[in-house]
Amino acid sequence: MKIGLFFGSFNPIHVGHMVLANYFLEFTDLEKIWFVISPQNPFKEKKTLLGEHHRLQLVNIAIEENSNMKASDIEFKLPQPSYTINTLTYLKEKHPSYKFVLIMGEDNLQSFHKWKNYEEILKHYEIYVYPRKEADEKKLLEHSKVKKYNAPLIEISSTFIRHSIKEKKDVGFYLPANVWKYIKEMHFYEK
Repeated sequence: MKIGLFFGSFNPIHVGHMVLANYFLEFTDLEKIWFVISPQNPFKEKKTLLGEHHRLQLVNIAIEENSNMKASDIEFKLPQPSYTINTLTYLKEKHPSYKFVLIMGEDNLQSFHKWKNYEEILKHYEIYVYPRKEADEKKLLEHSKVKKYNAPLIEISSTFIRHSIKEKKDVGFYLPANVWKYIKEMHFYEK
């Protein structure tokens, strides 16, 4: 089975994430998408994150109707900060028959050479890349394991959603309906 690993803080998960996941399921050879919720991205400050179990719950709510998508809390159990190579090594040991593929935006591909053991990742894993407006084409890594896809360019960010909620804006159309309902019920991101 070929599984796409969509890593992120998902703080919160929004329709852009869902559109990309759906694209990779429908228009590539991936059979499943696992949303790997990062407890701490080494490049982001932890203080801006909603608690990891709340973010896991939001992803589960977003994908509850889709059997080809799964929320993964695998990184909650691994040492922090989370390094992709450690997660991949753990998943490969746990699921030796699965073929894992990384899904990432072009912006992450630009800084991929800064990732821990990035050469090992390229040696053993494919990377499926989606476009990002802020990416510089000249700085993108070229490699036989890197495949670029013409997925929809999504202009929604979790940062925008968090700021909008704090300003008491209605962002219902930016989020799966059941996620927006839960965020309002729990008063997430209001302060």
